[in-house]
Amino acid sequence: MAREHEYTSLIEWTGNRGEGTTGFKSFDSTWDISTPGRTVIHCSTPPSFGGDRNKPNPEDLLLSALSACHMLWYLHLAVKAGIVVQSYQDNPVGYSEVDSSGIGRFDRAVLRPQIEVGEGTDLEKADSIHQEIHKYCFIARSVNFPVTYEASYIEQ
Repeated sequence: MAREHEYTSLIEWTGNRGEGTTGFKSFDSTWDISTPGRTVIHCSTPPSFGGDRNKPNPEDLLLSALSACHMLWYLHLAVKAGIVVQSYQDNPVGYSEVDSSGIGRFDRAVLRPQIEVGEGTDLEKADSIHQEIHKYCFIARSVNFPVTYEASYIEQ
């Protein structure tokens, strides 16, 4: 029997400059994400759509969630495989497209983790873990675009 988990957050638009949405230039596309007991995240649309480049946007958050989920499952499965990870850093890239009508979508993502492991680690075994993650990662199992990886390893 499957267990259900529930996640909640509060998304609150913060871009009303006093005129509401009386026109496209009368408001900011900014908002806050609040989750119970956690730090508030201040967000904006992407800079390419006139947003604040200093704040995360939905696309940043989706890519970050995908990468973080992959990382957490990698660490879990590494323990099970006897692979000792000393550090893990990812610099993922998401690719989106917008058609002539303005409709956009992600069409792929590439995760590029740099993983530090102990000297003498079986790097083929360490790399094979990535192939298993798609079975477990909630986010990767939920998106409708391909997710690939280009991992590199450093033996310490």
